[in-house]
Amino acid sequence: MTWATQVLESLAENGVPSRSEITDAAASERAECVMLNKGPFIVTAVRVLDDILRRMQAHQDKKVSMLPELHVADAFRGSGGPRDAL
Repeated sequence: MTWATQVLESLAENGVPSRSEITDAAASERAECVMLNKGPFIVTAVRVLDDILRRMQAHQDKKVSMLPELHVADAFRGSGGPRDAL
């Protein structure tokens, strides 16, 4: 599968990515190939994409996303409620 939905296009062209482009880049971990458009900030876009993909590798098993444990509720277990956790 190739991922080519304007991944980091604003970053490559203007030097600033949009939030949706970052999300697309993270989701592209499931793809075999990610296409980037050329632009004056293409080297930055490649570096950012590399960083995002390296971080997302820990959350993928083949083509299945694995959600990490958030540990948000740990403070509430065994306590009388939220006030005891603070």
